[in-house]
Amino acid sequence: MTEFQGIYPILATPFADDGTIDYASLDRLIEWTLEQEVDGLGLFGNASEGYALLNEERAPLLKHIVQRVNGRVPLIASSGHTGTDAAVALSQEVADLGAAALMVLPPYLLKPDGDGLLFYFDAISKAVPVPIMVQDAPLMTGVAMPAALLARMGREIERVKLVKVEAPPTAPKITALQNAGSELTIFGGLNAQFLIEEYQRGAVGTMPNNDIPSVYVSIWRHLQAGRTEQAWSEFSRALPLIRFELQPGLGVSAMKHNMVKRGILASARVRHPTSTLNGAGLEELEVLRRMIEA
Repeated sequence: MTEFQGIYPILATPFADDGTIDYASLDRLIEWTLEQEVDGLGLFGNASEGYALLNEERAPLLKHIVQRVNGRVPLIASSGHTGTDAAVALSQEVADLGAAALMVLPPYLLKPDGDGLLFYFDAISKAVPVPIMVQDAPLMTGVAMPAALLARMGREIERVKLVKVEAPPTAPKITALQNAGSELTIFGGLNAQFLIEEYQRGAVGTMPNNDIPSVYVSIWRHLQAGRTEQAWSEFSRALPLIRFELQPGLGVSAMKHNMVKRGILASARVRHPTSTLNGAGLEELEVLRRMIEA
């Protein structure tokens, strides 16, 4: 599983002021993100506003991204759904269109028990030819997946090869996975707020927001080289912005405003129910942006 490691920003979905997908801004965003030497890209996640995309938008959008990236980095695309049959169909489509791996949330409307979760992920596994990343995100889904259950998924379900640990406290969860005998490739999330501790406990990658990829790459390279003090220094400089972008519903808007300031996106438009920063929030964000760029 060495293909999947390092910094995989969740690629934002740029919208024009009228709410349609802005493909020109998307192309600029892809090229700018890849120039930061990221190791891969995450697609259709929370920071992509994947929850706000129309069904008919997803396939053309993925086709466009796959063509633009052209194999330069692996793509991990979200394909979970509230229904098992729908998740299987969506996962097949996403894999067929060129995703290197699938990031899959558990069903979160009718929350299954352990056996139900095994059935759900096994059904997807039997339908696709690519690895599956289980997205362990109970703050979003309300579905708890204990370390022992995740380890069992990795042992018993053929395509389940990765897990994105977003169940706080994340670092102890990573240790619990290892103590449970898990051989899953472990990624962190939650905007990389604990990426150093996660790395030290065995995570091989993280999937942060899309507006400061070079900062995350620098931190990660320091960690890989054993320069822990330098990693903490870089992280401490970025922490005020990381913390700001963890505000529920506001992080995507903050990220997009930062990329408008850099000339990457033409608009900071988000889709409801994503919240839009304004007034004092924009003033606060500008202070944090300048701290990062100083």
